[in-house]
Amino acid sequence: MRKGKHRQGSGLFAEYFTIIFLVILISFTVLGGSLIVFARNYFEREKTELLSENAERISVSAAQMVGSDNAQQSPANAILMICSELNTASEAIDADFFICDDSGKVIYCQEMRRSNMALYTGECIIHSRIRIPADVLDSLQNTPYSGISTLDGALSERHFVYATAVMIGDDPAAYVVGMQPVKESLQPYILAVLKMFGISALITSIVALIAVYFMTYEMTKPLRQMSEATKRYAEGDFSMRVHVSGRNEMADLANAFNTMARDLSTLESSRRSFVANVSHELKTPMTTIGGFIDGILDGTIGPDKQQHYLQIVSDEVKRLSRLVVSMLNLSKIEAGELTLKRVDFDICDMIFHTILGFEQLIEQRQFEITGLDSMEPTVISGDRDMLTQVVYNLIDNAVKFTPEGGEIHFDVAHDDHDVYVTIRNSGKGVPPEELQRIFERFYKVDKSRSFDVKGAGLGLYLVKSIVEMHGGAIKADSVENQYTEFSFHLPMA
Repeated sequence: MRKGKHRQGSGLFAEYFTIIFLVILISFTVLGGSLIVFARNYFEREKTELLSENAERISVSAAQMVGSDNAQQSPANAILMICSELNTASEAIDADFFICDDSGKVIYCQEMRRSNMALYTGECIIHSRIRIPADVLDSLQNTPYSGISTLDGALSERHFVYATAVMIGDDPAAYVVGMQPVKESLQPYILAVLKMFGISALITSIVALIAVYFMTYEMTKPLRQMSEATKRYAEGDFSMRVHVSGRNEMADLANAFNTMARDLSTLESSRRSFVANVSHELKTPMTTIGGFIDGILDGTIGPDKQQHYLQIVSDEVKRLSRLVVSMLNLSKIEAGELTLKRVDFDICDMIFHTILGFEQLIEQRQFEITGLDSMEPTVISGDRDMLTQVVYNLIDNAVKFTPEGGEIHFDVAHDDHDVYVTIRNSGKGVPPEELQRIFERFYKVDKSRSFDVKGAGLGLYLVKSIVEMHGGAIKADSVENQYTEFSFHLPMA
């Protein structure tokens, strides 16, 4: 059982952890891909700029050398200087610069300058196979050429290529071309970037996963506790509570869950109390009724006493009837099936007639009834039968808990909008901690005497429900060992 619960909790934790891990992994993958694209574009732009700067510089230098008087007098020296310029630029940025003619054939390159500064006049083995495509040369008539190309297959791999014209006057005399292998230059750069990113991502991922692990564990902890608690609640144990920390949505959920648990615990306690009370309320009169009737039938109770015991049986049957009616009305109210049959009537007259039903008990226990002589006729609109039950339950409650020789006071007042009814009895009173629960369903204040005092804890709850159905409200006030007072107000007719 415990192992199963642990696996369920672990499954929830693993699910959250896996989702967050996948989000981190996808984020780093997207970030790494974007970094490669940006790094590649940056590298290509930088290489192209370096090639263009050096090619343009060589173009200007070559034009000056070719057009100078020294070139006219000593062409070989001019060519040697141009080749030296090509060599310097090539070694500076690890690229290959050369000059070609109108046909695209390489005519000058760095290999033509020997180490002893002599000029090699033969064909360059390295550049002899290179031919600049005609479309590139045509484009150079207007603007420089820049791109990544194999020069129509002349190169074994793709190169960064930049070409510009050597202008003598207004006409292009030759073309300077600079190129650099993409693979040899770009690949190490990309690998270096990936290496730095990979190390950073690995360290960040480890730190993030550790943080996510603990954050996820703490985040799912209330859910695991709720899962454990609901299983206990299903078994009838409402003692477990969820630990609450923080002020986020999860804390609000945990607080709501704990409130629900307390309400369920209270309801379960009330339900058990109700079952015990109702069982007693049904069992006691039924046993009494059965015993007296059996006594009459078998002759144990003589004819001279039958009238007395039949009266007791009648009273018990009426009490059972009232209990059943209260439970049926309560069920209808909660289901929204009970409708009000409003009529205009004098509530003071209704109170007076309801008190008459307790006249015998009042005289037996020598209660002092006050306030009736000061009541004036007050007409309200409401369901007379249901409001009679309200007054009956309140008087019955006062009679039950008023000591012999005590006082029960009645008061009816009104203003332009509402009628106020107050019923106060002397006696033991209600403790403050229980006063706020006195209108709860199935709740009985005097639990120590729950089997001596008639009732199943439905009366005051039913009273509250009926008063609120009429648009009114009811409240209770009490001072221990002095009095208990119930007052309610209803809208005027």
